Amino acid sequence: MVASQRHRGPDATGIEIYNDGLAGLGHNRLSIIDLSPAGSQPMTGGNGRLHLVFNGEIYNYRELRTELGDYPYTSRTDSEVILAAYEKWGKDCLDHFIGMFAFLLWDEGEQTMFAARDRFGVKPLYYAALPGGSLRLSSEIKALHAGGVPADFDETTWSTYLTTGLYDHSDRTFWRGVQQVPPGHRLIWNDGRIEIERWYDLAERAGQEFDRRPIAEVEDEYLELLKESVRLRFRSDVPVGINLSGGLDSSVLLGLVHQVQGASSDVKALTFTTGDSNYDELPWVEQMLAGTKHPSLVCPIDPHEVPALAESVHRAEDEPFGGLPTLAYARLFERARSNGLIVLLDGQGLDEQWAGYDYYASAIKGGEAGLVQGTREKPVRDECLSPDFRSLAEAFAAPQVFPEPLRNLQYRDARFTKIPRALRFNDRISMRSSTELREPFLDHRLFEIALRQPPERKIADGVQKWLLRRIAARILPAGIVEAPKRPIQTPQREWLRGPLQQWAGDQIEAALSGPCRDWLMPDAVRQAWARYCAGDSDNSFYVWQWISMGLMRI
Repeated sequence: MVASQRHRGPDATGIEIYNDGLAGLGHNRLSIIDLSPAGSQPMTGGNGRLHLVFNGEIYNYRELRTELGDYPYTSRTDSEVILAAYEKWGKDCLDHFIGMFAFLLWDEGEQTMFAARDRFGVKPLYYAALPGGSLRLSSEIKALHAGGVPADFDETTWSTYLTTGLYDHSDRTFWRGVQQVPPGHRLIWNDGRIEIERWYDLAERAGQEFDRRPIAEVEDEYLELLKESVRLRFRSDVPVGINLSGGLDSSVLLGLVHQVQGASSDVKALTFTTGDSNYDELPWVEQMLAGTKHPSLVCPIDPHEVPALAESVHRAEDEPFGGLPTLAYARLFERARSNGLIVLLDGQGLDEQWAGYDYYASAIKGGEAGLVQGTREKPVRDECLSPDFRSLAEAFAAPQVFPEPLRNLQYRDARFTKIPRALRFNDRISMRSSTELREPFLDHRLFEIALRQPPERKIADGVQKWLLRRIAARILPAGIVEAPKRPIQTPQREWLRGPLQQWAGDQIEAALSGPCRDWLMPDAVRQAWARYCAGDSDNSFYVWQWISMGLMRI
């Protein structure tokens, strides 16, 4: 199991067995804070009874270390702070953490496993309950398969994905018997019994009432939290870089870097390109960086690289992923690692906080909220599926936890659709290159403030992310121009019907003859593919679904 996840932490490996084989912990270390051997894991607490393996970062570990007071620390790590916090606060320690995390904590005295996942699920945690009450947990699904969990497809998940386009929206995975601990949940195992409890929910913490304070007061509080969030995420004993595109969110991230580090900041900035001026955002990034001291690392991808890269990324993801944008992003992390960057900051989360997608505006107007995939064309071709297989799909409706549609859409996207998908894709491709991705805008305190704001502070006079733009104007250098809002940043549809047509067709044929063949109606699939190649459709989502099936191997 540990060997299968070596890419997640190539700097050190540790395995320990406890209670005469009742429990074992394994860890691959990516050294980021306290690079000495004192930070190796599994790590044992000061009382000698608690043992920890941990993936992620507790960004406020220094403040917590002060708050926790006297403790026999043997390292400068945030990992040891988890042990100290659990000894003092028990399972309530989670509420004290600002960060991204998945960890397992074995209590040797109580013979209990305590596992937890961060509020938004930035870091993954999978588990499989086996006959006889035994339990396997890991950061990636491949480790569970390596640990004896059968590698069988979950046909319900696959049918739901191919019929509705939904995935990463529930506890289920694409593999039978493998589930994920949901974001903001903890798992407790004792004597063969599993309990899963929710410890954080965004809607509950945000509350039902709107924040009617003066706008200037909200701006000040939010901006200070933005600065703190970025400042905390620069805590590292290894080099840190930033990912930039041409949009408002990247502009805000760059402006905050200058707020935190000063105008002389020389943090490296990375941007991927495809060579297609209709999609590439490099011109806007270059304008953003003009006059700064940030070195720019351009990370190109072209069609001939896609076949081998898709195979590699698919092995890293274990499940279907988001197509060419994910591949381009994978190239970016490869480039980062080759340039000595171990940690990268990204701008995920502001669209969901401040209603940046078109269908949010429709929700305010009372119109159609739009499809999950953010496109008006039906994104799937369920008529190409066999009727028996199609009938296995599960309906999904996000809970309506707020009294108005806009916040319900924001909550859906943050908890069930857009953010969970993006986080899964990005965790795997960053760790594939042994790099750590940090998301400063996914600080829960920012989300809670934004979700309390009334609709007119998010979309005003047809302008989306209205209040964020006001805040951005206070920190952005003069002359920054942002790229126009676009849902797609790569020429996936053009490449699949152009230079990648042969490869894509081969993958589709592999799906029709592989282990998934009974799910599809071959004639219908081939006809739809031919129509796509002839230019009949601008939507390539369903084509990538079939390619994903071709890439699957059991």
